[in-house]
Amino acid sequence: MEALDLHCRLILEEYREALPELERLKEAVLDKLHEALSRSGLIVTAVEARVKTESSLAGKLALKGGKYASLADITDLVGARVVTFYTDDVDRIASMAEKLFEVDWENSVDKRKIHELDSFGYNSLHYICRLPGFHYRFEIQLRTTLQHAWAAINHDTGYKSGIEIPKEYMRRMNRLAGMLEMADDEFSRIRTELNDYRRRVQKLVQNGKLDDVSLDGDTFRSYMQAKPLETLNKRIAAINQAEIQDAPLTQYLRVLKALNCKTLGDVSRLIRQYQDDAYLLARHQLGNTDLDIISSAIGLQNICIVCILSSGGGKIGLKRLFDALNGTSEQNAALAELTYDQAAALPFMQK
Repeated sequence: MEALDLHCRLILEEYREALPELERLKEAVLDKLHEALSRSGLIVTAVEARVKTESSLAGKLALKGGKYASLADITDLVGARVVTFYTDDVDRIASMAEKLFEVDWENSVDKRKIHELDSFGYNSLHYICRLPGFHYRFEIQLRTTLQHAWAAINHDTGYKSGIEIPKEYMRRMNRLAGMLEMADDEFSRIRTELNDYRRRVQKLVQNGKLDDVSLDGDTFRSYMQAKPLETLNKRIAAINQAEIQDAPLTQYLRVLKALNCKTLGDVSRLIRQYQDDAYLLARHQLGNTDLDIISSAIGLQNICIVCILSSGGGKIGLKRLFDALNGTSEQNAALAELTYDQAAALPFMQK
C-alpha cells in the first residue's frame, strides 16, 4: 500500500465505498445472463462473475494508476464470464449480451481477430458494458471450454507472465495451442454437419423415402417421432380401455438390428408385416386382465416377439430379446416361457 501515491489511495477509498453497489451489480449481471440463457435453451459450461478484490485493484493501480481519473474509469471492477462448448455459441451469446446490456464498443475487444501463434487461450470476446441503474461499467468475457482451459493452464505455468521461458517449452506450448484451436473448430463443424444430417433425415422420413435412411440412433429417434406405432398401440389399448404411458424405445435399436433391419424401410416393413399378429398376441396377454395402463413400447415389443417366433427363434430367441430389453436375468427365461405359451395357439405359430 505504501507504494501507491495519494491519487491511487483515493481511488482505493472510493472502491471501498462502492463495494455494496459492485456486489449488487455482479448479482444483477448474473441474474440477467442466467435468465436469458434459460430462455434461449443454449447449454454452456459455466456462467460466473466476481468483484475485483482490493489487493487485485491495488496491484493494478500500482502498475498504471495514473491512467485512471477515478474509480469509474476502471472497466473490470465487476467481471463476468460465460464459457461455451462451441465457438459459434460465443457469437450467439454475444448477440444476447448486446440486447441485455449497453455495450461500450470503444473499449470492447474481440481478441479472436488477433491471429498470433500463441493467442489461442486469449481468444475471448471481451465486452465492456453498462446496466441501467448502476454507476460502474463491467466486463463480460465469452470463450469456449478449450480456450478457458488453455488460459488457466497458461496462468498456472506462468507462460504469459512476462518471464521468458526456454524456446523448447514455448515451441511445445504453441504446438498444443494450434492443436486445441483445430479441435475447437472441428467440434463446431461436427455439430453443424450433424444438425444438417438430422434435417436431411427428417426430410427423407417426411417424404417416405425410408429405404434411403440407414438405421442408427439418430434416424431411429427421428422415425419414432413420426409415431409409426400409434395406430397399433391404440388398438391394443382399446382391449381394456387402457391409458398409454410413454416409454423410451432406444433399447429396441439393437434388437431391430439383430432382426436384420438395416434401414428405416426395413423397420417400416417389419411393422406392417407383423402388426396384426402383434395385436392378436396382445389380446391373449391382456384379455383376461384388468390392466388400465400400458406402455407405449408394447406394440414394438410384440412385433419383435412375433418376428422371432415366426422365424423359428422359439423360447431361446425370446429369452435373448428380454435380456436385450431388460438386462440379463434368469427371470427372463420364465418370461420367455410365459410369452411362448401365450402365443402358442395363435395363427402365426401354425404356419
